[in-house]
Formats: sequence, structure tokens, C-alpha cells
Amino acid sequence: MLTKKQLDLLAFIHKRVQRDGVPPSFDEMKDALDLRSKSGIHRLITALEERGFIRRLAHRARAIEVVKLPDSMGGTGFAPRVIDGDLPDIPPPANALPVSTIEATELPVMGKIAAGVPIEAISQRSHGVTVPNGMLAGNGAHYALEVKGDSMIEAGINDGDVVVILETSVADDGDIVVALVEDQEATLKRFKRKGNAIALEAANPLYETRVFPSDQVKVQGRLVGLIRSY
Repeated sequence: MLTKKQLDLLAFIHKRVQRDGVPPSFDEMKDALDLRSKSGIHRLITALEERGFIRRLAHRARAIEVVKLPDSMGGTGFAPRVIDGDLPDIPPPANALPVSTIEATELPVMGKIAAGVPIEAISQRSHGVTVPNGMLAGNGAHYALEVKGDSMIEAGINDGDVVVILETSVADDGDIVVALVEDQEATLKRFKRKGNAIALEAANPLYETRVFPSDQVKVQGRLVGLIRSY
């Protein structure tokens, strides 16, 4: 899932290279997206790289490889292409390792998950999001959820972030899980066992820990990755 600014920048870079054979400068990117400074462009490029859409090549100034385009930009059948910036290449050190290709997987986003007051149980795909394969935990099934609320902010999870979840029905103490409460509400909380009960702990002192009989809490997944919302 890309924000509008991220999608606009990816589209601008792709169209300029297709039209002119050369990438836009950072100043041109800044003007095209109506940003006040080039630092905003740096943040957007970093976000696109984290999401697996582009790759910055080591030891080559501002050289970018477009790895994948989203479906809305005709991603099917897209062939990656290397585009160079307007600064001279920097020779790699003798012991430099080869740059590897970033592999990515599209996961279903199954709606919103409450990091606050629990919301209705999640059951339907709303859209997809592409994540680097390095964020996934082995070969298990994964899905993604958009965070709603601020109860997990001290764990680095903010409102609007997208969390990557490994589908599982078991959890260890301290894991951050998707918990289904009384088969009706879904919430993202830290999992703790207390005898025959389950405690769902927030990471924000403004929210109280909620304790339920163990048969009223079903683990539906464990947090394995996070995509920051910009």
C-alpha cells in the first residue's frame, strides 16, 4: 500500500524515464510533488525502497532500479530498468559485496485492526500491499492489517501504520498478536498468560490491560513486520 505522495513520485520517475531516457533530478521531483525541500523526496524514496518498489544501487550516486509497479500503474509484465542520477559514479571498495535484487510479495490487507478499543472481527480483504520477502517469517501464510488507534505507540506502532502478520493460533508471552475476543472483536495487543486467563496489554499507559478467560481469546496471528505510514 502506497500513500498518494509515494505513488505520485513513483509514477513521476517512471514516466520521465520512459519519455526521456533519464531520471528527473531531486529538484524536479520536489517541484512536481509541490514539496518545500528535497528532504521530503529522500523520505519518499526511502519509503518506496522499504516497500520493495525501488532499489538504490550501492556506490552509484542516486542510481535507482524500479523493481515493481503497483497494479494501478500496470505492474503486470513490468521490466525493471536502472536509472542513473546526475552525479558521477562512486567506485566501489575492493571488498564490496554484489548488490542483490530485492524480492517482494503482495499480501492481502484484511481491513483495520484496533490498537485501542477493539473493533469488529476482521474477515474480508480490502486491498493488497507489497512487502519485502525479508520481512516475512518463513513459509507460513501472512496477511496485513492497517492499524487504527494509539494503544501500541510505545512499541513503535502508530495509527495508520500497516502491520505484517504471520497467521498462527499460538503465541508466547510478550508476543504482539492479533487477538479475537469473544469471537466478536479483534485487537492488536501484547499477549501474556496469567494462570487460566489471558492478558491483552497495551503499549500506552492511557489504556488498561484487559484480562479474559483463556477460552474467550483466540490468537489469529503474530506480528512479524511493520510498514510505517508517512
